[in-house]
Amino acid sequence: MKKGLILLVIFLLVGCEPALTETPIANDNEGTHKEQDMNAGSDAQANPQSENDNDGNRAVQTVSVTDEQVNQGNLVLVNKDHPLDPAAVPTDIVNLFQDQDLMNGYVVLDNTIRLSRTVAERFGDMIQAAGEDGVNHFMISSGYRDESEQEALYREKGADYALPPGYSEHNLGLSMDIGSTQKAIDQSPEGKWLKKHAWAHGFILRYPQDKTDITGIQYEPWHFRYVGLPHSMIMHELDFTLEEYLDFLKEKKTYKATVNGKVYEIEYVPVQTKETAIEVPADSEYEISGNNIDGMIVTVQLGKDENE
Repeated sequence: MKKGLILLVIFLLVGCEPALTETPIANDNEGTHKEQDMNAGSDAQANPQSENDNDGNRAVQTVSVTDEQVNQGNLVLVNKDHPLDPAAVPTDIVNLFQDQDLMNGYVVLDNTIRLSRTVAERFGDMIQAAGEDGVNHFMISSGYRDESEQEALYREKGADYALPPGYSEHNLGLSMDIGSTQKAIDQSPEGKWLKKHAWAHGFILRYPQDKTDITGIQYEPWHFRYVGLPHSMIMHELDFTLEEYLDFLKEKKTYKATVNGKVYEIEYVPVQTKETAIEVPADSEYEISGNNIDGMIVTVQLGKDENE
């Protein structure tokens, strides 16, 4: 009887944690579907093919992406080796102080803080979750900077503390510096909560303490980047920085994972011509993002894991 109760408790505890499992791909080079992240202003064109083929495979739609879209999307890599394409900046950049509806549960350092509206909404959802855990003293101290602002900061701080214009994630609009109104972020309940939960809401700690040799940036416990789900959870599970994750996807070609009961297929598609055709299931949700290097990352939600 005691043994049965112990097993039941273990089952319930495990069931409360976000789940990520890798599903093996039978053949990474055959039968893969391809596509692109539909960000604001995307020019990709979808051509649905509604019927199944003679073999009974799922219907697909073809999406056409251009080589310019390699530099756009939630997964673009911006660092000292891969500068930002100005076209990658989201079109929904807003001043948070002037849009009070977005500022529920946190404050901003001053009235100049800007961010992608979409990312601000996701951040608000995350802060609401933190509030439910009793953690509620968050502050955004820096968000989007245009190149002139980055240039001024670079001249003021120097190369040891700032990146030149176009090489900082702050020029992208998907990153922010998060603080606590109580104490230093790495010593505060807010920082501890983010370290434990941010990945479950689409955000990653961009510059971890043990990955400075990979990112080329010193440890910044305040700097978080939005990459979206399922990528943030996979990166957390595999202990990857964005650099490592993109290299991993390029090496694997196709990767299948189950995140919170949903099955995803993620594929790296090289872009070597002016226009590339990518196929995705016609009846599935998908996103496409460039990596800002040489290809597209296609993320298809295949459905729910029937074993869960």
